[in-house]
Amino acid sequence: MSKPHPPSRLTTDLLLQAYRIGYFPMAEDRFSREVFWVRPDVRGVIPLDDFHIPRSLKKVVRQGRFEVRIDTAFRSVMEGCAMPQSHREDTWINGQILDAYTQLFEMGKAHSVEAWRNGCLVGGLYGVSIGGAFFGESMFSTESDASKVALVHLVARLRIGGYRLLDAQFQNDHLTQFGTVEVAAQGYQYLLTAAVERQADFHAMPSQMPGSTILQSITQTS
Repeated sequence: MSKPHPPSRLTTDLLLQAYRIGYFPMAEDRFSREVFWVRPDVRGVIPLDDFHIPRSLKKVVRQGRFEVRIDTAFRSVMEGCAMPQSHREDTWINGQILDAYTQLFEMGKAHSVEAWRNGCLVGGLYGVSIGGAFFGESMFSTESDASKVALVHLVARLRIGGYRLLDAQFQNDHLTQFGTVEVAAQGYQYLLTAAVERQADFHAMPSQMPGSTILQSITQTS
């Protein structure tokens, strides 16, 4: 895994250039002032055409337990992801990353998928969008299944919008249940190059759709 020297300052141009060649920034912890670049030797990729939804999660999506919104609370989602959670004591999202990705969002190059319940943000995820590639950065949840429902909605949106790559950065136990696969650096670069040159539309799907429609859009043949 490559770790070049940290840049003096993250900029949106630098971020977009880095993503196009397979790099992304991280910080040692959320209090660090610096970042370093990472390019994993083995990449976690969520197959959009073979996304697996556990049966119990299908039920939650179909019930509409959460109101799923798009791009209404991007920075709040990032702040939620930056906080320690039960499965992690600390995070890699520092102030520099928070500010830079908020600027990407304002440019339309980053998006959030949010799970709301009773008017409160209870989970979500965010990522970077370049061409037909979506780079999932992080997710958080304060209620069971909230971030998982957001991921299901994301996959439906990417499929409908014509995306070809959902980069999960690293494989882990949480993502394995969705069919995430590991791809070596050379194979990943091939997928990445093809995807970023493709035209896609993150907003091709309406902002809110019934859970049954979301599930149907994922299970139907591409």
